[in-house]
Amino acid sequence: MAAAILDGKGLAERIREQLAMETLEFRVKTGIVPGLSVVLVGDDPASRVYVRNKQNAVGAAGMHGDVIRRPAETTQAELLSLIDELNADSSVHGILVQLPLPKHIDSRLVIERIDPLKDVDGFHSSNFGLLAQGNPRFVPCTPLGIIELLKDAEVETRGAHAVVLGRSQVVGKPIALLLLQKGEGADATVTVCHTGTKDPAAFAREADILIAAMGQPERVTADWIKPGAVVIDVGIHRKADGKLCGDVDFASVSQVASRITPVPGGVGPMTVAMLLSNTLHAARLAAGVVGSQIQG
Repeated sequence: MAAAILDGKGLAERIREQLAMETLEFRVKTGIVPGLSVVLVGDDPASRVYVRNKQNAVGAAGMHGDVIRRPAETTQAELLSLIDELNADSSVHGILVQLPLPKHIDSRLVIERIDPLKDVDGFHSSNFGLLAQGNPRFVPCTPLGIIELLKDAEVETRGAHAVVLGRSQVVGKPIALLLLQKGEGADATVTVCHTGTKDPAAFAREADILIAAMGQPERVTADWIKPGAVVIDVGIHRKADGKLCGDVDFASVSQVASRITPVPGGVGPMTVAMLLSNTLHAARLAAGVVGSQIQG
């Protein structure tokens, strides 16, 4: 029997509708419009698409969003100066620097320059540290979206063996930390595989929940999957024929798994929805207003 599809696109639409209502309520209560500034350095085609999608979503949610474009030749000092300006601007509640940056710019230095209270990507060391402590303030958007997908589908994570393929700061490490938290959508036993892991397929075959964030097109095949496992595909790649695929061979894996995310339409839309959630949360923090936040 083919796996049930975890519809990230549909869930993201519902979350965005909820956030639009919460944003309107916040604006009426405080007179403040949540603001997100996205910084795009260079002309990477994929980054342009991501930024456009984010900008459209921010506007639809009733927030203010602007894109600050800088040429690829922008120096590190110039970019850091821009971050300082955004940190000092009270109308900007969230700052997102679109990655990857040109090779001559130190991405870590740029991320650390962002005010932690405006770090809606959740990449600043202080926010990452709070997540590791189990007291998160801002959680990276893709991992947060994965947790929301699992919760919405009522996937039992407590006591489940979750295997994460990949240890990046963007997905692998934070999703492992989230699954280790106490509470709904967490309390899992977590194994993280990486480039130093011998035979990652052997670990994958033990997973009740498999999260593939390897950055390798269709690397995960049916023989990696425990029958009935839940498979979350974080990867996105464009094949020679122009079609998109993930890190998982969807055609074969969907015949073994119980549930699976598609590419596109799975994790991607959830990432944007969580960015909106983090931006509203940042505005609430700045205004001293207590409100609910989507949180894994």
